[in-house]
Amino acid sequence: MVLEMNVAVLLAVIIVMRLRRRTEARSRSDEKMTVVIVLAFGVLIAPTAFGQTVFDVVGQLAQGVTQSGSP
Repeated sequence: MVLEMNVAVLLAVIIVMRLRRRTEARSRSDEKMTVVIVLAFGVLIAPTAFGQTVFDVVGQLAQGVTQSGSP
């Protein structure tokens, strides 16, 4: 039996585990490592259908916020 694991799913689990920790317990280097992991996760999911959906939703939200601020 071969165990196959998606790297994006593994990174998502790591991100959730790291963000559950208390903020006071994090060092500056720990926060930098979390940022690097989140960026790697974003690069992995960007070309997928889910990544494109997230991109479209965030784009629409940003456009709505921009338009609501203009007179």
